[in-house]
Amino acid sequence: MKIGIISTYPPIHCGIATYSSYLNEKLRSLKNRVYTVCHKGGKGLDCYPAFNYDDPDLPHKAFKAMMKFAPDLVHIQHEYGLFGEQRGMNVIPLAYKFKLSQIPTVITLHTIPKKCDYEEQIIEKALVEIADAVIVHEQYQSELIVGRVGHKDKIWVIPHGVREIKPVSKAKEELGLEDKKIVLLVGYLRRSKNFERVVRIFPKVTELVDDALLLVASGARRPDDFPYRDEFLEFVANSIAKDKIKVLLGLFSQEKFDLILSSADVAVFTYLRGAQSGIMAHCLAFAKPMVVSSDVQAMADLVHKTRSGLVARTDSELVEAIITILTEKNLAKEFSDNARSYVEKHISWQIIASRHMDVYNKILKNRHPSGGSCN
Repeated sequence: MKIGIISTYPPIHCGIATYSSYLNEKLRSLKNRVYTVCHKGGKGLDCYPAFNYDDPDLPHKAFKAMMKFAPDLVHIQHEYGLFGEQRGMNVIPLAYKFKLSQIPTVITLHTIPKKCDYEEQIIEKALVEIADAVIVHEQYQSELIVGRVGHKDKIWVIPHGVREIKPVSKAKEELGLEDKKIVLLVGYLRRSKNFERVVRIFPKVTELVDDALLLVASGARRPDDFPYRDEFLEFVANSIAKDKIKVLLGLFSQEKFDLILSSADVAVFTYLRGAQSGIMAHCLAFAKPMVVSSDVQAMADLVHKTRSGLVARTDSELVEAIITILTEKNLAKEFSDNARSYVEKHISWQIIASRHMDVYNKILKNRHPSGGSCN
């Protein structure tokens, strides 16, 4: 099968880019030819950068580049803002171009807000109606779309894939963090991730776990996030526990990112909004226990489903959950074992790629080109 993927792509630093690279690799292992048309800056096997984020003719450029490969179907990896202004509205005419050319189209909606703003409503409705199949990562997201737009028969729930990988041995030593219990905050700096909440409660953690160290591994990718980065660094500098907080700023290579994750004893997520998290998928890959706040349903559901950590509603519960994982070795090991087992049985990239093939094969089997009539 010839599969066309439209997405951001490495070395662009973006969760969707990373997602697509892992999916593409496994789709190829299933004897498919995969072509990726992406934003300028992407590189890789059969990867063709064709447009910039703000190109007014983005739909034309992406469509023209993809059609050179005569794909059997096209799969658009969607995130708000990836396809230009007004929350990325250029994805709509792009999807219509494939529909008008009778190219079967799959769209993965990586973010499904519980409450859409006006622009998100327009884009979500249009994409669901245009697509032959829509992929989301959680059951509740499917229910939200069906409730708002309908088309239940089009919606497929396929979780975020996870690598099967072993942690880097002696990661703490390589980072100069020997004899420390590492509480990890990792990912791009954005206000919605609420990192300062963990900084604020961390002194209470250190009162009971003297060798605890908060490792913040992050960086601002978008210019809009630079002011928040500066505010956050000042917030850390003013913490009474600042001597037990280490900040690593940067856009990390895969090798450095894996080293950082390998060093963690527990990873903490206090996001205020969002959906599934690529960082959580990496934590599952490295079998790292997690503590998540209850603010984002998809993240809390993932921890419950995988039995890989604890969910906290309040600051006091957050402190207690972190301390519990740092001090109860048997429980931490149980969470790690559960994470590893769940990945192997349910969400390894090989399994997720096979589930994508189920979607592709079904829409190709059911596809009947129609001439239509204006009479």
